Amino acid sequence: MATKSRPSFNPKSFLAKVGEGRSIGEYHRDDIVFSQGDPADAVFYIESGKVKITVVSEQGKEGVVAVLGTNDFFGEGCLAGQAQRIATVATMMGSVIVRLEKAAIVRVIQKEPAFSGMFIAHLLARAIRVEADLVDQLFNSSEKRLARMLLLLANFGKEEKKPEPILAKISQETLADMIGTTRSRVSFFMNKFRKLGYIDYKHGIEVHSSLLNVVLHDEPRILDLSMLNLPRETVEKIRGFLDMSNSAQP
Repeated sequence: MATKSRPSFNPKSFLAKVGEGRSIGEYHRDDIVFSQGDPADAVFYIESGKVKITVVSEQGKEGVVAVLGTNDFFGEGCLAGQAQRIATVATMMGSVIVRLEKAAIVRVIQKEPAFSGMFIAHLLARAIRVEADLVDQLFNSSEKRLARMLLLLANFGKEEKKPEPILAKISQETLADMIGTTRSRVSFFMNKFRKLGYIDYKHGIEVHSSLLNVVLHDEPRILDLSMLNLPRETVEKIRGFLDMSNSAQP
């Protein structure tokens, strides 16, 4: 007697439906999903929308850790033993967010390879992004950091997504917090980008691909160095000098 094959598991369909340990919430702009210090007992998935992750220090200073969008997970620290939330997550626009209780997501990770593969890919992408953000802070000028952040927020570089305007209303203060500079510097560069035709302010912030020119400008010329036939140690010293020159920019 022929056995029935098990239907294939679709992670996106699974996340789009309410089920055991799984609920879906609709949020307005500036709604709090969870606050710093709350119990860490679930992982969240953004079906649509954008959220801002912020941390407040003991001295009361607030910093923006990340901005996440559609198809991103957050709150996964609970899976690593985190008892309390170390950050606050608030929506930046109308959003639909799935809540997966800790036991529910552990169960599906263990039973469904398709879901575990999707979740691992998310974790790796986040780790790479954090490393890239650190390099950006260490070596790039505030102008380049702002340009890169705007491109990321507009989904440039994501193969599965077409570049889109930044529909969420992101204040210059928020952008300044995200790239580690002042609001006045952000205002100066935003006006500069608009005059050069790199961005528009019609419906939110509309980012054009030409903004990539700012990010790519004055990058270390690795190909030119390799063509000089210099010893490897010498090439590395030159690249280190170029990196320090970039980090010295305001």
